[in-house]
Amino acid sequence: MTTKFEEFRKLHSGETPLLIGNVWNVQTALQYEKLGFKAIGTSSAAIANDLGYEDGEDMPFEDYFFMIKRIAFSTKLPLTVDLEAGYGSTAEAIITNIIRLHEVGVVGINIEDSEVKKSERKIEDTEHFTIKLKAIVGGLKKRNIPMFINVRCDAFLLDLSNALNESIHRIKQYKTANIDGIFLPCITNANDIKMIAETIDVPLNVMCMPNLPNFEALKTLGVKRISMGNFMHAFFNKQLEVVTKEIIEKNSFSPIF
Repeated sequence: MTTKFEEFRKLHSGETPLLIGNVWNVQTALQYEKLGFKAIGTSSAAIANDLGYEDGEDMPFEDYFFMIKRIAFSTKLPLTVDLEAGYGSTAEAIITNIIRLHEVGVVGINIEDSEVKKSERKIEDTEHFTIKLKAIVGGLKKRNIPMFINVRCDAFLLDLSNALNESIHRIKQYKTANIDGIFLPCITNANDIKMIAETIDVPLNVMCMPNLPNFEALKTLGVKRISMGNFMHAFFNKQLEVVTKEIIEKNSFSPIF
């Protein structure tokens, strides 16, 4: 019998890119399941926002874990978790968090190569981050914990100078840790996407952005996974504001019926 982990891994090798439904509560998880999505992933930014925290591990892991557990127990879909920088200062602490996620049924994580310190996001040293990745992947293998490790490289998100070459350099190093996928949020240029996809031999994940090519184009460019990030959450919150204003202006609940 195929496990959820094996099912999730296989979804990255199809001809059509895997569209991840990014969720922030049980209701969104069930909606995406109803709509036929093949897999879902948490949006840490969306959940942090709902709980009154800033993005970037301002949210305590225990608060986040409670939400992850409720989502995991509510759905039959494979669930991957946005683990940000790992919620731990050492590889062992991060491994402990991943084991807890595995125990509630999580099959994958995103881990990013930047950290937020004093409200400022900065990218980690390439060599240091690669060493940490190797310790995490090796530690999970030693414990026989199956987990899809999708590494988020933030060169484009942070708009680094020469982000393309910086990404390629970092990805080559990260691949030596036997990771499962690469996530490049904020990459939108078709030529850049194509070059990255042709350079790596693990699935490439991109994220919803205003200028991102459509799904068919992304398929042609070699993308294997597409994420929504926290943009659906932000959109729904904006719609709540719009509809509530209409209710106030009309002195009536008619806008919601």
